[in-house]
Amino acid sequence: MTQDFASLEAMRLALGPALAEAAVWDGWSDAAVRSAAASRGIDADAAVFAFQGGPMVQIAAWIGSIDTAMAAALPAETLAAMKIRERIRTLVQFRLDGIAPHKEALRRALAIMAMPQNAPRALRLGWHSADAMWRLAGDTATDYNHYTKRMTLGTLYAATLAVFADDTSPDHAETRAFLDRRIEGVMKFEAAKARLLRPREAGFSPARLLGRLRYPAR
Repeated sequence: MTQDFASLEAMRLALGPALAEAAVWDGWSDAAVRSAAASRGIDADAAVFAFQGGPMVQIAAWIGSIDTAMAAALPAETLAAMKIRERIRTLVQFRLDGIAPHKEALRRALAIMAMPQNAPRALRLGWHSADAMWRLAGDTATDYNHYTKRMTLGTLYAATLAVFADDTSPDHAETRAFLDRRIEGVMKFEAAKARLLRPREAGFSPARLLGRLRYPAR
C-alpha cells in the first residue's frame, strides 16, 4: 500500500535511509530511488519526481534523515549531564554508527559532494548538520561564536568522515582516535580564543546584537 506524505520533503526524508542502502549497489541515481521506494511501499514514479534534482537531493535526504534520527535519539536533556567535548563526541559517533552499514554509499556521496558544482550545496549541508549538533549540545552563542563554532565543527566532521570512509581498523579504532584528537584540538582552541577575546566582550558587538534578535530572551 502506497504511503501518503504531507509534502515532497517528507517523502524525501522518509526515503533517506533506504536510499543509502540502495546507493551501495546502484549509486546515487534514479535506479536507487526506485529501489528505495519499492522497499518502503512508495510509488516509484512519485519518488523519482521528488528527487528530480539529482544525486545531491538524494544525498541531502540521507543527511537530513540522519539529523532527524540524531535529534530523536540524543535530545538536549540526555546530553546535559556530559561535558561539552563528550556531547560533541557522542553526537558525531552516533552519526558514524548510523553511516557504518553504508560506507560504500558514503564514499560515493563524498565523491559527488567534492565536485566543484556541488561544493556550495555540500557546504550548506555540512553547516546544517553542525548547527544541529551544536544546538543539541546546548550551545546558545549569539555572537560571532555562533558562526565560528559551526564552521569548526563542520570542518571536524567532514575530516572525520573522510577518515571513516576508508577506515578498516577493528571497530573503526583509527577514526575514533582521529576524532578524539580533533575534538581535543578544538577544545584547546576555544579555550584560548575565550581567554584572548574575553576583555572585548564588555563592549558593543553588532554580531551579538543580531544573535539576540535571532534568539530572543524567554
